[in-house]
Amino acid sequence: MGRENEEEGSFLPPVDTQRRESDLQARLFSANSDNFSSQETQLNSRGIYVNKTRAEDGLKYSNAFSRDRFSESSVEQGMDTLDIKNDFQFIYEKSWSCEECTLENTNLSIFCEACGSSRPQKSGWECTRCTMLNQPGSIVCEMCNCTAEHTIAGVRPGAWICQVCTYENSRRRLSCKMCSNSKQSGARGHVGLASGKGSGRPDSSSLLTRGDTRDMDIVRTEEEKKALSKWERIVNECRKAGQPYVDDLFPPTKKSLYYNQAEPTLDVEPSRRSHGVTQWLRPHQIVTEGDSNVKWSVFRTPLPSDISQGILGNCWLLSALAVIAENTQLVERIISTREYCEEGVYQIRLCKDGSWQTVIIDDLLPCDKRRQLVYSQAKRKQLWVPLIEKAMANLHGCYEALVSGRAIEGLSTLTGAPCESVPLQASSLQSPDDDLDTEFIWAQLLSSREQGFLMGASCGGGNMKIDEEEFRSVGLRPRHAYSVLDVRDLSGIRLCRLRNPWGHYSWSGDWSDYSDIWTQELREFLGTQENEDGVFWISFTDVLRYFDSIDICKVRSGWREVRLGGILPPFSSKEHQTPTLITVLEPTEVEFSLFQEGQRSAEKSSRSQLDLCIVIFRTSSNQTPRIGKLVRHSKRQVRGFVGCHAMLEPGCYLVLCMAFNHWHTEVSLNPVYPEYVLALHSSKRLLVEQLSSSYHLLADAIINLLT
Repeated sequence: MGRENEEEGSFLPPVDTQRRESDLQARLFSANSDNFSSQETQLNSRGIYVNKTRAEDGLKYSNAFSRDRFSESSVEQGMDTLDIKNDFQFIYEKSWSCEECTLENTNLSIFCEACGSSRPQKSGWECTRCTMLNQPGSIVCEMCNCTAEHTIAGVRPGAWICQVCTYENSRRRLSCKMCSNSKQSGARGHVGLASGKGSGRPDSSSLLTRGDTRDMDIVRTEEEKKALSKWERIVNECRKAGQPYVDDLFPPTKKSLYYNQAEPTLDVEPSRRSHGVTQWLRPHQIVTEGDSNVKWSVFRTPLPSDISQGILGNCWLLSALAVIAENTQLVERIISTREYCEEGVYQIRLCKDGSWQTVIIDDLLPCDKRRQLVYSQAKRKQLWVPLIEKAMANLHGCYEALVSGRAIEGLSTLTGAPCESVPLQASSLQSPDDDLDTEFIWAQLLSSREQGFLMGASCGGGNMKIDEEEFRSVGLRPRHAYSVLDVRDLSGIRLCRLRNPWGHYSWSGDWSDYSDIWTQELREFLGTQENEDGVFWISFTDVLRYFDSIDICKVRSGWREVRLGGILPPFSSKEHQTPTLITVLEPTEVEFSLFQEGQRSAEKSSRSQLDLCIVIFRTSSNQTPRIGKLVRHSKRQVRGFVGCHAMLEPGCYLVLCMAFNHWHTEVSLNPVYPEYVLALHSSKRLLVEQLSSSYHLLADAIINLLT
């Protein structure tokens, strides 16, 4: 069988037919020998002989002939058909030496007969206008006089030079052959990526188009250092002016409170209607319960029990905070300014819609006429809860934008880690024919607990048909988010430990604090106490009855991440499709997450969310990879983000980000397409690169999914 040329896509004949090609080339050479001139004919970088005189004729036509693509029938039809007599001469070389294994190969071999490596290119630089291969030292193209800008003398066309060891690598390699350094975007030589207008990527400096997964702690530390200079500049300006900081982009007015800038458009708790915002105060002006001599602090050993919800219906956020507060380090990673700032300047690091952002806020907080905080707060005069809440409101436009949500959104925003939602109701499954596998769900919860993952539970939401009175009679709040603190299997007794972020209003059924099912031994073993702190045990059976889903946040230590951006055009467009090539160097575990733009801001709240899906295929390592075997795909869901998990062996993979429910046929003059962010988390180092798409890539992917 023949082989495919990875560079050009041409079909190479078997070795036993090369004598026939040698005869054909001899006939071509003989037909042109009477007009041969080494000065008139040059070899370009693709092995094509170009006539110098013709190339100088305004470059209207490029008469060229590739010696690895000629056919016997063309010769037999006559030389005039190919215009060879006046335009082309073939220069005969006896052999070439392989750079990999040093084998001397025949001139007609394009691949090494021993190791299969490609034939080395001629040295020099290729003119981007006429494709002429010029001498390494020349600055102007010998054909069209085009200057050799952005080229490096001596670099093979398409090659790139490693920034670490300066080794010249072929364009197909994504890591340096000598030192294994990744092919960074700043590497000299050929880049080969879609870029500029129509590249299919959003314009964001925080997102990459090429690189590798990096340690999450290192990424966070580097971003904190970059943001620190801006914080220091603001603090110094405030000290010079003798005034505390006021954020004019999120001012202390009703504009920062409500969508319509006048009054809330969403209902609040009836008992709290009279406690509205009347003023914005600094921490030292706020009245709190307890010792008035205690000074304010950002942190004072954060505890889940410190969190108190205000009049906002943002229990999804506070539930996530309560889960995270079980680990003090996770809370401290969110707030970059960890000491009390007299100038009132604080930096909060959040992951909005899959992209890390550092938000700078002031410490003016919404209060009522009694000078007490109206929204969320932390006990013991700590600022971390109201500061994080304000940063979230800043990101989404106003405090009212934080009303209603799921714990999984809060966990994803606060940690940036991959998250997964486990449905607990058959009505939440994608297909009505699917059965709810409760044994698998229980095993998944136990596994998540063993790995230290964060979990939150949604009570009475989704597609559940609920009886409000029934929920209240057992101490649960429908359409409310709870934290999952523990999961235990005690000789067949399956129990879950949950927390209500309100700090009260606890479960009153079986295995509650005052339940008579408890034995003294079991109560002491689990450390259960009879109190009203909002923490309670509940059986897994009752969890399946009253809760619709459990959200799992996969926070891991020592893992790596990389984030890439793109757009989701409303039609099949080669111009906007940006497949991602992943090179796996060693067996690794990978989490894929695809995010779309959120809907909390006022201008986006009316737009429908898209049906997202991630698909991973095996592929080759060249610059135009083809779709191979389907490896894994996520569920197709109308959610803020979707994800999937895979164990990948060494090799190359192609990742496609898809959405379809916004497709239409008309073409707008000024289209604004929805953007996406693809986040990859891996246990080992991965190399990633966004490529230009082919016209048939999306069709091939869909066909592969359906077969």
